[in-house]
Amino acid sequence: MSTASVIARPGAVLADLIPASRVRDAALVLGGAALTGLAAQIAVPVPGSPVPVTGQTFAALLVGTALGARRGVLSLALYAVAGVVGVPWFAEGGSGSGAVSFGYVLGMILASAAVGALARRGADRSPLRMAGTMLLGEAIIYAVGVPYLALAAHMSLTQAIAAGLTPFLIGDALKAALAMGALPTAWKFAAKR
Repeated sequence: MSTASVIARPGAVLADLIPASRVRDAALVLGGAALTGLAAQIAVPVPGSPVPVTGQTFAALLVGTALGARRGVLSLALYAVAGVVGVPWFAEGGSGSGAVSFGYVLGMILASAAVGALARRGADRSPLRMAGTMLLGEAIIYAVGVPYLALAAHMSLTQAIAAGLTPFLIGDALKAALAMGALPTAWKFAAKR
């Protein structure tokens, strides 16, 4: 199938521009997990919070959007399982499920499903829709991560919001802005080929 026919086909995501095969899908899933693990190593501690600012959530949302829901979920599930069994690729080289920030990892799996499903409906082809898609994905990550943080760190929900949500809002807006430009631009570039 040509690039032009994939671009014109409803329900396509960026990964569908690569000729279909099981090898392609396996490579995309492994690559998505690896990208998320590498991005998690970009970590900046946040004073007063046990959760650092990382590139992990941005990578996870891009993986879900670019690969679609099924491959995105498989990538993030692989990332989570590998980290739980000891691969040191969670934020700041961590691993295991005991970290207070592990809820964010679980939220990333759900968020990748949501953003991948929206990408299949064309949400990754315009800047405004892409911004909304990223913000929805971030909201899903927080909806799982913040309550998990409260339970794991023995905080009240108010304390968990102050430590695990509020300090990250500006960075999330910047991530959404980056995605607003990156994915629609990738589609425009592919259309010119």
